[in-house]
Amino acid sequence: MAKKIDRTGEVDINRKERLKIPRQKVPKQQAEKRVLNFDEVYLGFDAETAKLEASRCLQCPEPSGCAGGCPLHNDIPRAMWHISRGEFVEAAEVYRETSNLPEICGRVCPQEKLCQGSCVVGKRDYPVFLGKLEYFVTDFERRTRGIPKPVLAPSTGKRVAVVGSGPAGLAVAEELLKRGHAITIFESLPMPGGVMVYGIPSFKLAKQVIADKVKFLEELGIEFKCNTTIGKDQTIDDLLSTGGYHAAFLGTGAWIPTKLNVPGEDLKGVYMATEYLVRGNLPPEYLPEGMQTKPEVGKAIAVFGGGDTAMDCVRTSRRLQVQAGITDGTVVDYYRRSEKEMPGKPEERTNANEEGIRFEFLVAPVKFFGDENGHVRQVELIRMTLGEPDASGRRRPIEQQGSNFVVDADVAICALGYNQDRMIEKTTPGLKVDKWGCFLVDKETGATSKPGVYAGGDAVTGADLVVTAMAAGRRAAIAMDKYLSSL
Repeated sequence: MAKKIDRTGEVDINRKERLKIPRQKVPKQQAEKRVLNFDEVYLGFDAETAKLEASRCLQCPEPSGCAGGCPLHNDIPRAMWHISRGEFVEAAEVYRETSNLPEICGRVCPQEKLCQGSCVVGKRDYPVFLGKLEYFVTDFERRTRGIPKPVLAPSTGKRVAVVGSGPAGLAVAEELLKRGHAITIFESLPMPGGVMVYGIPSFKLAKQVIADKVKFLEELGIEFKCNTTIGKDQTIDDLLSTGGYHAAFLGTGAWIPTKLNVPGEDLKGVYMATEYLVRGNLPPEYLPEGMQTKPEVGKAIAVFGGGDTAMDCVRTSRRLQVQAGITDGTVVDYYRRSEKEMPGKPEERTNANEEGIRFEFLVAPVKFFGDENGHVRQVELIRMTLGEPDASGRRRPIEQQGSNFVVDADVAICALGYNQDRMIEKTTPGLKVDKWGCFLVDKETGATSKPGVYAGGDAVTGADLVVTAMAAGRRAAIAMDKYLSSL
């Protein structure tokens, strides 16, 4: 028996016995039922299974594995210890020490590549379900006690403008508020939340989870100004010179879709992923003008891409088909590499398969064909082979000449990634960006080339993760606090 003084002063961690505990199954809606709704697929642990699953944690003496694999360095073993003892609120508080959005990260982070992928138990068995336990305890706390309000420092008299209400913006806003600064968040869309509301479907992340967080921040004193586009309605210089703000943070994300650049892409029925997901998942009051109707529902839907956004699109498509009464429709995801190279979460592909999605690997679109009304009806594809790895580390797809073929498609969705909106760059003298339009910053502080202006998240890195954006916001808050204190 391995002896160890754990964080609560207790002893006798029997790791051999813990390794014998089987992994607990996370209940989820049956596929035939969940395609009828947009409710969260995973139903979550109950108290007893959560305690049992957390008891699989070996309480490593040096927990650099799971904690080191988390961009926020959450003290995961300490949280697991509390959960195993039924101390769910205490576990939630462990997560809130280092994370502003644990109930969201637990749902959408690719734990297989981060904390869970570094779990020592995974070397002998399935790793501990760290993400599912994270949102179980933080949901428990929200339901029973609410998100605990922090003690705020006395007012400094300094005001900060945060542009964008995604994970980076919410994190920097909360952390600066704790330090006594007044915060206004500017959001171009009708509702706060950024990618967490407008990019992630409700069957992965219920909108109420974000709404609860926004309400919490409003009650703390953060002001939200939606339907306000910085760079158009006001500039950064306006905010800093005449707006009364002493500093600004740019958390504008990455929203401009990458196009296929093939003939016929402008046909009716061909959608970019964000527009399709926004219109397919959200009620009209959440949507900007011109997007307040549902997208078309096709009988033969083709989706192009291999990441989580593509999986969001195929699963949204299936739900819209079923709800429209199209029982014999098809949704096919076409990807130019093999399944091994797909960058998204494996569990998302599993869920898509269960919901009747078909995958075609090693194919790429060449051309869309339309009818006399200018509506897409077919797509020409070409088969690929894999060559040597490219800059991403994945094998480069190579066209097989003469392998072209045509399939039916009355709706097509392009989910190939995102680029930067250049509006703020163009309206902010002295603000430097790279060739892709990402803001150039000091990696440790988030400081841009313009004094008093900081940036973080996808606006700096390109499209990435909720957790990395949040971590960037937290780092920037520390640096911004020092800057504001020097004024």
